[in-house]
Amino acid sequence: MSGIVQNNILRSSGTIAVSAAGLNWSDTIITGSTVTVESGNGYWINTTSNTCTITLPSSAESGDQIVLIDYARTWGTNKIIIDSNGLNYQGNSDAYTVEYTTDGQSVNIVYSDATKGWLPLEDDVTAFEPGSPFIPLQLALFAYGEAGSTVSLKNLVNSSGVVGSDVSGVGTARYACSAAGYGNNKAIFAYGANSGYADISLSNLVNSSGVIAADVTGVGTARESPGAGTYGYDKAVFAYGTTGSVTNIKNLVNNSGVVAADVTGVGTARRYSAASKYSGDKVIFGFGTTGSVVGVTNLCNNLGVIAADVSAVGTAREALGAAPYGTDKAIFAYGTAGGGVNTRNLVSNVGVVASDASGAGTARHYLKAATYGGDKAIFAYGYTNANVSMSNLCSNTGVVASDVSGVGTARRLLGAAGYGN
Repeated sequence: MSGIVQNNILRSSGTIAVSAAGLNWSDTIITGSTVTVESGNGYWINTTSNTCTITLPSSAESGDQIVLIDYARTWGTNKIIIDSNGLNYQGNSDAYTVEYTTDGQSVNIVYSDATKGWLPLEDDVTAFEPGSPFIPLQLALFAYGEAGSTVSLKNLVNSSGVVGSDVSGVGTARYACSAAGYGNNKAIFAYGANSGYADISLSNLVNSSGVIAADVTGVGTARESPGAGTYGYDKAVFAYGTTGSVTNIKNLVNNSGVVAADVTGVGTARRYSAASKYSGDKVIFGFGTTGSVVGVTNLCNNLGVIAADVSAVGTAREALGAAPYGTDKAIFAYGTAGGGVNTRNLVSNVGVVASDASGAGTARHYLKAATYGGDKAIFAYGYTNANVSMSNLCSNTGVVASDVSGVGTARRLLGAAGYGN
């Protein structure tokens, strides 16, 4: 063949440059802290566990191209650092630090010449569009509890945070149960102790209209006071609690509300912890008591896997409430550390717990909390020196408001969850 290759006029070697459409994509997900890349290739960079330093080729020709993609949308937490390996990057020598620190970013670089070196053709950020989309829950309900004796009643909460009057419940009257959302717009109450103070293993499903169904014989160890939250957008997890002694077992709930068998847990065995969804598809379990109050948290990923203890920031306490707010964050508030408190701790969208902030409203414990109105939370009921019937609304910026006189039977040790969209 003779003549000039017209689509390769930038190269001097006679080698045809690979076009963007013809990039060779690595079939390995890069998870290490360092990687050396080659021209003509695309790479999936997963920084879930660490920052990654990416070393570019030591020599390049005009038209050489490399594409890097944030595989797990974690560059905002663990950045990538580009080492231009002796060549310039956007006209600067490799003595300068090149970093990309935005979740969902992709970087498409092309080599120009010795003066400008590598130039970004694109450094776009892709919108987060999960396969199971986040659907904000508008309504909430509080159910069951102890009011001098165990009760089976519920109180619905509308999208403005107004608590409705008592509705006679369905299912076994009990206290020290927990609840979480599942299936995008439904909820499940499970576990607890009955009127004879015996731990039980049963569940009650709540439909998207707030109607509680009859008892379903439970799977897993009968226990009371576990924590519960929604993970993976449409599933639930119950973990920790007491069977007479504290435990860290967990039970996953699928998106049809079916409770799975026990799984050996991770982290400090305890009861009276609280749990909340955060980051849209994960759960944080926090605080509780082993006999002595603890200040630890455990993150649960979007597959329902609970991680090891993390020392929490803030007052160690038990019997507090937790709920999501602002669509991707969470809040822990109230509880007892030998006496009732109204302290709150905000949780970021990556599960980092902030230090204590002064709370609002009556200090109390044995209350519960739920999301409502799409991006807000409500704390309600509980115990001071007696059962109380009050609520406190939490804004979408994590600010807890003063007491609102409650509606319905004053009680403690109940369950709460968001539902309906």
